[in-house]
Amino acid sequence: MSSHAPSPPEDYDVAVVALSARALARSARRAGLRALSIDLFADADTREHAAKAVKARPSKRGIGFDRKDLLATLRRHAREGLPVALGAGFEHAPRLMAAIGRRNPLRGATPETVALLKDPFAFSDMLAALGVPHPAVARSCEIDGALDGWLSKRAGASGGAHIRRARSGAVASGRYLQRRVDGRPLSALFLANGRDARILGFSEQWADPTPRAPFRYGGAAGSIALPAGLADGIAAALHRIVETTALAGLASADLIVSAGGDAFHLLEINPRPGATLDVFDRGESPSLLALHLAACDGRLPDAFERPASAQAAAVVYARRAVSVTTLQRPVWTADWPACEEIIPAGAPVCTILAAGATPFAARALLAERRAALLESLRAVSTSRPSPNPMVPA
Repeated sequence: MSSHAPSPPEDYDVAVVALSARALARSARRAGLRALSIDLFADADTREHAAKAVKARPSKRGIGFDRKDLLATLRRHAREGLPVALGAGFEHAPRLMAAIGRRNPLRGATPETVALLKDPFAFSDMLAALGVPHPAVARSCEIDGALDGWLSKRAGASGGAHIRRARSGAVASGRYLQRRVDGRPLSALFLANGRDARILGFSEQWADPTPRAPFRYGGAAGSIALPAGLADGIAAALHRIVETTALAGLASADLIVSAGGDAFHLLEINPRPGATLDVFDRGESPSLLALHLAACDGRLPDAFERPASAQAAAVVYARRAVSVTTLQRPVWTADWPACEEIIPAGAPVCTILAAGATPFAARALLAERRAALLESLRAVSTSRPSPNPMVPA
C-alpha cells in the first residue's frame, strides 16, 4: 500500500454540520457523543466540544457552503453511513441535503420537507388549508397600490438580515412579500417525530437593527410563560403541520403574538436546530441533540425539564472592522473569533450569554455585557476590510 494513501476516517457517533456548529457540538458533548463538526469557522469553542472540528469553505454566491468542498470534506472525514445532523445553512439548499443523504443518513427534516416549509407560497397554502393563522404572502405584481405594511423577504433565508420594508416596484428574483403583523415576536422550540410535535419552551426574540437590515437577528431569552389557551393553540397548529409534512427532529416556529396575548400568527418554521440551543440546552436539561436524534427515531419525551434559571443569548456585530487580538475574552462569550481574524463591519463577532431569575433579569444583564463588549471593540476597531462568510449578500 502506498504511504500516500489517505487514512480512513475516524469513528464518530454523529456529524454536525451548520454555518456555526458550536452549539450542536456542545450538545453532542453533553450527551456523551463523539461528534465530527463541520462549519465555516472551526473556532476554539467548537474544537473544545467536538471530537474533531473541520473548517469548510463558504459559497462564493452568498451565505452557505461551497457544495463541492462540503461533500469532499464529508467524504474525507466522515465514514460512509455516519449519521449527519444539519443546523442552519441548508434552508435554501434541499439539493445539497439530498446529496449528503446519499452517502450519510440525514437525522432530521428530509430535503422534501425543507423544500415545502421554505417555499413561502406552498407553506402559506398549507397553513390556510390547516386553519393556522399566518400573514398573507404575495408577489409584487399581485399588489395593487402602495406596498406600505408589506415586508420583502428572501425565500429560504434565515436570521432576519435579509428582511426589508417593501418598496414600490418589482421584487427582486428570489424574494417575496409578506404582510407585516404587529405584536410580540416569539419562538417555539419543539420536537417532531413525523406524526406529532412536543413544545419544549417559548422564548422572546428581538432584532439588532441597522439602516440596511432593520430586522437583523439580535437575540433570544427564555423560557417564557404563555397563557394556557394560547400555548395549546400553538401546540395544536404544530401538530397539524408535523402530521402534514412528516417533519422530524428539533425545530422552531417563529411567531407574532398579539398585544393582548390571546392570538398568534405563524411566520415560519425553521426545520432544524437553531439559535435557541443556547437558551434551553444547558444545566439540568437533557441534551437537545440527544432529544433530536431520539425524535428522528420516533420517540418524543413525555416531559422536558427546562433550566431552573432564565437565559438570554445575543449576537454581537462589529460596528467597524475589528480584530480581537489585544482583547481579553470575557467568560460570558461563545464563538470567540481567532486572534488573527479581521472581522468586517456588520459581521458577527461572537455570542454573549447571561442568566437570571427571570427573562427580564437575564436580558438586563445581557444588555450590560453587550455595552461593555461594544466599548472594548470600539477601542480596538480597525479600518481593514476582510470577507466574512456570515455576511449576507
